[in-house]
Amino acid sequence: MHSELQELGRAVKHAQYRQHRALDSALSAVGTTLAQWDALRAISRSPGASARELAAATFQTEQAFGTLAGRLTAQSLVERRPGHGRRIEHHLTPAGEQLLAAGHAVADEVLAACFSALPDADRATLLDLLRRLTAERDA
Repeated sequence: MHSELQELGRAVKHAQYRQHRALDSALSAVGTTLAQWDALRAISRSPGASARELAAATFQTEQAFGTLAGRLTAQSLVERRPGHGRRIEHHLTPAGEQLLAAGHAVADEVLAACFSALPDADRATLLDLLRRLTAERDA
């Protein structure tokens, strides 16, 4: 028999999996993937950030983010510039900004559908609970 905590963990993982699948599928229509769009979003939030900072923001290893950033650079969506010392800074190009905006529109639509079963008050409660869980761990 599964414990209630295991069921809770599985339910969170299942919701995340469904959300990621829906986002990845819908983002393909605008020419990107969830991983790429998430990287563009992180760079937009922290222009000039290093690969290490962006890897942490996108829940990836530094090596995985570096590979992804290389693909985004090859697609002219991201520009890498020398920073202080050996630091490489990441910035969005105008094409990256456009793709990010298109992704935001898609994500808003997909996430509205993903959370449509919950009234506004329940979504606010869920967000508060998840923030409390992650703040405790990330502090």
